Amino acid sequence: MSTTARAYVGARIHDGEQLHSAHGLLVDEEGAFDILPEQALPPGCVVETLEGGLITPGFVDLQVNGGGGVMFNDDQSVATLKTIADAHARSGTYAILPTLITDTPDRTRAAINAVEEAIAADVQGIVGLHLEGPHLSVARKGAHDPSLIRPMSDADLRLVLEAAERLPNVMITVAPENTTGAQISKLAEAGVVVSLGHTDADAATCHAAFDAGARCVTHLFNAMSQMGNREPGLVGATLARDDVHAGLIADGIHVHPTSMRVALAAKAGIFLVTDAMATAGSEIDRFHLNGREVFRAERRLTLADGTLAGADLEIPRALEVMTEQVGDTLEAAVARTTSIPASVLRQPGGLGHLSGRGQTALYFRNGWSSPQVLARAAR
Repeated sequence: MSTTARAYVGARIHDGEQLHSAHGLLVDEEGAFDILPEQALPPGCVVETLEGGLITPGFVDLQVNGGGGVMFNDDQSVATLKTIADAHARSGTYAILPTLITDTPDRTRAAINAVEEAIAADVQGIVGLHLEGPHLSVARKGAHDPSLIRPMSDADLRLVLEAAERLPNVMITVAPENTTGAQISKLAEAGVVVSLGHTDADAATCHAAFDAGARCVTHLFNAMSQMGNREPGLVGATLARDDVHAGLIADGIHVHPTSMRVALAAKAGIFLVTDAMATAGSEIDRFHLNGREVFRAERRLTLADGTLAGADLEIPRALEVMTEQVGDTLEAAVARTTSIPASVLRQPGGLGHLSGRGQTALYFRNGWSSPQVLARAAR
């Protein structure tokens, strides 16, 4: 064994699915990761002993609208994508789906082009595209501009199918009211992750969309039909399905901790998203979304009328809320930011796991603040 191999011991290690004690993270002479019991570490490797803490994979976030003071909706360019990715990397997120909020066909096309160019240029962290709209319900529009919301046309469908041919991962959030089952099926067959959200549809309609190929739900509980005693809505339909994943904004503002606890008890497949805006990784206190000003105060982002407009959130804060307020286990909570969201992707490429190549190992010494990049596995 070459002395260039290095092992990190002394901290608990989360491999993306399970939590390990008395193990070491081995970075071998070819730059690949492995996790082994301490007594099984190969002789001759350099051992570095850490002072407790936790090692995790880099986080995976499937809903990122902005960061570093910029919004993807404002400028669909490689430079903007790099700024956003760099801002989220500082808090430990090393794989994102940059998200275009409901906008024009021209900006949708520009977003696809920009993501394709960023991936070709090897911009770290950009792994695909999330189109949140514009085929949503005006009744559940949230902060989306209602003048831009529309049914999915044949041209819209072709554009997303083209994106699926050009990009490794494409997610689209739709409302069943503004898409057809046939459109959802075509998208799913092409490898697009179809996610239901911003919808006022009843449970039967949502189940039909799931049966057609939708397999995810965007920010569970928010901007959707709620669960009632006679009509379960999208919330109830989601919690009843074992074949559907759901994103969750765990800032303690968008969803009450008790509601989150109920959802976790009801189903597997829940992962965390930030729904982050330009404020992530920056000190700005306001920005614009489709020409409307968004204000930042007390960890809330709101339009002038008080409507929530994305989240002032980064993954470490979401993990803190999940473990301290919701009561999720450390093992489960970290999986919700690593292997579970990665499993939603068409081409996960090993993301969300501490094994093989091309991943990032983070080290949290005390709590969830200031993650240190411990090692990066060679590709």
